[in-house]
Amino acid sequence: MSWISWLEARVGFLGVPRLMQLVAVLNGLVYLLNSIKPSFVQALRLIPERILHGEVWRLVSYIFIPQVGGSPGSPFSMVFLVVYLWFLVWIGDALEHAWGAFRVTLFYFLGMVGVTIAAFFFGGTGVSAFALNSSLFFAFATLYPDVQIYVLFILPLKVKWLAYFTLAMLLIQLFGGPLSSKLAILVSFLNYFVFFGPAAYANIRDRTATDIRRRKFDKASGEGTLHRCVVCKRTEKDNPDLDFRVSRNGEEYCLDHLPK
Repeated sequence: MSWISWLEARVGFLGVPRLMQLVAVLNGLVYLLNSIKPSFVQALRLIPERILHGEVWRLVSYIFIPQVGGSPGSPFSMVFLVVYLWFLVWIGDALEHAWGAFRVTLFYFLGMVGVTIAAFFFGGTGVSAFALNSSLFFAFATLYPDVQIYVLFILPLKVKWLAYFTLAMLLIQLFGGPLSSKLAILVSFLNYFVFFGPAAYANIRDRTATDIRRRKFDKASGEGTLHRCVVCKRTEKDNPDLDFRVSRNGEEYCLDHLPK
């Protein structure tokens, strides 16, 4: 995250406060306009061929198409719309509280870049605002896994379990769809990988190093020694005053042979 901190220190003013509230309001407006004129959203969809013909607004406008089911204006659709918009605002506010406006804006922008790349180069399923909003939800679930929500206003469920279910649905598409769809889904989550990938890698690396040290400790305990320099092979039995350090590669060294 160091490069994000560097970027925030220089262009942090570009962050949009309450970004997801703005997106939610425009989603609601598009829903109303589409109820009046059902073909309205066709002019907003992310269609690479139309963008190449000069309709550049489609690079942004697709995020304002509400991802709701049912016929526009039907009771089911309107209820789902309210829940959908409320969820966007709730997740956006929580992420902004954790990250600040700039990082939420950057996360959303990188997600749009990923979706656009997927649309232009791979096509297939998953190329829509649904993939973008799903990445937003996964970010929320990563930061707040134990927050409880009520599915259908009845069933209490922790966010992490809903995230696992959503991930399972994506994995089904990932392994069952054509190559273009697989690549499209992966690229659409570019923002999530950028923000959470380095931390996940660091955790795996640290856990691996810890396991290596634990196995060495167990082995050394069986031999009657706890420390052994990998270079000179001396142990604490050779000199009780020797100090040992563990390097990043998991190897143990005495201070005389500690790598520079």
